[in-house]
Amino acid sequence: MAIHTALINELKYEASNTRKILARIPEEQFNWQPHEKSMSMERLACHIAELPRWINYMMAATEFDFARDTFDRVKVSSKDEITTAFEDIMQQALALLEKAMDEDLNIKWSLRRGEIKAFELPRKVAIRNMVMNHIIHHRGQLSVYLRLLNVPVPGMYGPSADER
Repeated sequence: MAIHTALINELKYEASNTRKILARIPEEQFNWQPHEKSMSMERLACHIAELPRWINYMMAATEFDFARDTFDRVKVSSKDEITTAFEDIMQQALALLEKAMDEDLNIKWSLRRGEIKAFELPRKVAIRNMVMNHIIHHRGQLSVYLRLLNVPVPGMYGPSADER
Protein backbone atom coordinates (compact mmCIF):
# COMPACT_ATOMS: atom_id res chain seq x y z
CA MET A 1 0.00 0.00 0.00
CA ALA A 2 1.27 3.46 -0.87
CA ILE A 3 2.12 5.69 2.08
CA HIS A 4 -0.37 8.35 1.00
CA THR A 5 -3.20 5.79 0.95
CA ALA A 6 -2.56 4.83 4.56
CA LEU A 7 -2.36 8.47 5.65
CA ILE A 8 -5.56 9.34 3.77
CA ASN A 9 -7.49 6.44 5.30
CA GLU A 10 -6.40 7.33 8.81
CA LEU A 11 -7.04 11.04 8.29
CA LYS A 12 -10.56 10.33 7.00
CA TYR A 13 -11.28 8.08 9.99
CA GLU A 14 -10.05 10.68 12.46
CA ALA A 15 -12.03 13.37 10.61
CA SER A 16 -15.23 11.45 11.31
CA ASN A 17 -14.41 11.49 15.03
CA THR A 18 -13.54 15.19 14.87
CA ARG A 19 -16.91 15.98 13.27
CA LYS A 20 -18.68 14.24 16.17
CA ILE A 21 -17.04 16.36 18.84
CA LEU A 22 -17.23 19.66 16.93
CA ALA A 23 -20.98 19.08 16.54
CA ARG A 24 -21.40 19.07 20.35
CA ILE A 25 -19.84 22.47 21.03
CA PRO A 26 -22.37 24.81 22.65
CA GLU A 27 -22.06 28.22 20.96
CA GLU A 28 -23.27 29.96 24.10
CA GLN A 29 -20.10 28.63 25.80
CA PHE A 30 -17.60 29.77 23.12
CA ASN A 31 -15.73 31.98 25.60
CA TRP A 32 -15.65 29.38 28.38
CA GLN A 33 -12.28 28.07 29.52
CA PRO A 34 -11.60 25.69 32.40
CA HIS A 35 -8.55 27.65 33.56
CA GLU A 36 -7.05 31.05 32.84
CA LYS A 37 -4.13 29.38 31.02
CA SER A 38 -6.45 27.23 28.90
CA MET A 39 -7.75 28.15 25.47
CA SER A 40 -11.36 29.19 25.21
CA MET A 41 -13.70 26.57 23.79
CA GLU A 42 -13.92 28.54 20.54
CA ARG A 43 -10.13 28.85 20.17
CA LEU A 44 -9.63 25.16 20.95
CA ALA A 45 -12.29 24.11 18.42
CA CYS A 46 -10.81 26.44 15.79
CA HIS A 47 -7.35 25.03 16.49
CA ILE A 48 -8.64 21.50 15.92
CA ALA A 49 -10.30 22.64 12.68
CA GLU A 50 -7.16 24.34 11.38
CA LEU A 51 -4.65 21.57 12.14
CA PRO A 52 -5.05 19.70 8.82
CA ARG A 53 -3.75 22.90 7.15
CA TRP A 54 -0.28 21.84 8.27
CA ILE A 55 -0.36 19.25 5.48
CA ASN A 56 -0.49 22.15 2.99
CA TYR A 57 2.60 23.70 4.56
CA MET A 58 4.41 20.38 4.79
CA MET A 59 3.83 19.49 1.15
CA ALA A 60 4.66 22.99 -0.16
CA ALA A 61 8.12 23.32 1.40
CA THR A 62 10.71 21.45 3.42
CA GLU A 63 10.36 23.63 6.49
CA PHE A 64 8.13 26.05 8.32
CA ASP A 65 9.81 28.88 10.18
CA PHE A 66 7.63 30.79 12.65
CA ALA A 67 10.13 33.66 12.44
CA ARG A 68 9.42 34.03 8.70
CA ASP A 69 6.24 32.15 7.77
CA THR A 70 2.65 32.86 8.71
CA PHE A 71 0.16 30.23 9.82
CA ASP A 72 -3.41 31.17 8.88
CA ARG A 73 -5.57 30.85 11.98
CA VAL A 74 -9.25 29.98 11.71
CA LYS A 75 -11.47 32.76 13.05
CA VAL A 76 -15.22 32.20 13.36
CA SER A 77 -18.41 33.48 14.91
CA SER A 78 -20.46 30.27 14.93
CA LYS A 79 -20.25 26.50 15.28
CA ASP A 80 -21.31 26.16 11.63
CA GLU A 81 -18.31 28.26 10.59
CA ILE A 82 -15.98 25.98 12.56
CA THR A 83 -17.44 22.93 10.83
CA THR A 84 -17.24 24.57 7.40
CA ALA A 85 -13.63 25.60 8.00
CA PHE A 86 -12.73 22.09 9.12
CA GLU A 87 -14.37 20.52 6.05
CA ASP A 88 -12.69 22.94 3.63
CA ILE A 89 -9.26 22.54 5.20
CA MET A 90 -9.64 18.76 5.38
CA GLN A 91 -10.60 18.54 1.70
CA GLN A 92 -7.53 20.58 0.72
CA ALA A 93 -5.30 18.33 2.83
CA LEU A 94 -6.78 15.14 1.38
CA ALA A 95 -6.39 16.48 -2.18
CA LEU A 96 -2.70 17.17 -1.55
CA LEU A 97 -2.16 13.72 -0.08
CA GLU A 98 -3.91 12.11 -3.08
CA LYS A 99 -1.18 13.55 -5.33
CA ALA A 100 1.73 12.71 -3.01
CA MET A 101 4.18 10.04 -4.02
CA ASP A 102 6.04 7.91 -1.45
CA GLU A 103 9.28 9.75 -2.23
CA ASP A 104 7.53 13.09 -1.45
CA LEU A 105 6.40 11.78 1.93
CA ASN A 106 9.87 10.49 2.80
CA ILE A 107 11.47 13.94 2.35
CA LYS A 108 12.59 15.54 5.61
CA TRP A 109 10.50 18.44 6.88
CA SER A 110 11.43 20.72 9.75
CA LEU A 111 9.70 23.10 12.10
CA ARG A 112 11.70 25.99 13.43
CA ARG A 113 11.68 29.48 14.87
CA GLY A 114 14.69 31.17 13.37
CA GLU A 115 17.83 29.33 14.39
CA ILE A 116 15.98 27.08 16.83
CA LYS A 117 14.83 23.88 15.17
CA ALA A 118 11.99 22.14 16.99
CA PHE A 119 12.33 18.98 14.91
CA GLU A 120 13.14 17.49 11.55
CA LEU A 121 11.18 14.42 10.46
CA PRO A 122 10.13 12.72 7.25
CA ARG A 123 6.92 14.37 6.04
CA LYS A 124 4.93 11.16 6.65
CA VAL A 125 5.98 11.20 10.32
CA ALA A 126 5.43 14.95 10.68
CA ILE A 127 1.88 14.52 9.30
CA ARG A 128 1.15 11.80 11.85
CA ASN A 129 2.57 13.86 14.72
CA MET A 130 1.67 17.47 13.92
CA VAL A 131 -1.69 16.77 12.33
CA MET A 132 -3.26 13.49 13.43
CA ASN A 133 -1.79 13.08 16.91
CA HIS A 134 -2.19 16.79 17.53
CA ILE A 135 -5.89 16.66 16.59
CA ILE A 136 -6.43 13.61 18.82
CA HIS A 137 -4.71 15.39 21.72
CA HIS A 138 -6.86 18.50 21.42
CA ARG A 139 -10.05 16.49 20.88
CA GLY A 140 -9.29 14.90 24.24
CA GLN A 141 -9.03 18.35 25.79
CA LEU A 142 -12.29 19.39 24.14
CA SER A 143 -14.01 16.28 25.50
CA VAL A 144 -13.02 17.38 29.01
CA TYR A 145 -14.43 20.86 28.34
CA LEU A 146 -17.72 19.26 27.28
CA ARG A 147 -17.78 16.98 30.33
CA LEU A 148 -17.18 19.91 32.68
CA LEU A 149 -20.11 21.73 31.05
CA ASN A 150 -22.37 18.65 31.28
CA VAL A 151 -22.57 18.35 27.50
CA PRO A 152 -22.83 14.69 26.38
CA VAL A 153 -19.45 13.53 25.09
CA PRO A 154 -19.47 11.50 21.88
CA GLY A 155 -17.56 8.23 21.71
CA MET A 156 -14.42 8.31 19.62
CA TYR A 157 -13.17 4.72 19.71
CA GLY A 158 -16.29 3.07 21.06
CA PRO A 159 -19.18 4.39 23.11
CA SER A 160 -18.63 7.11 25.70
CA ALA A 161 -20.16 7.06 29.19
CA ASP A 162 -22.97 9.16 27.68
CA GLU A 163 -23.75 6.60 24.96
CA ARG A 164 -24.12 3.41 26.99
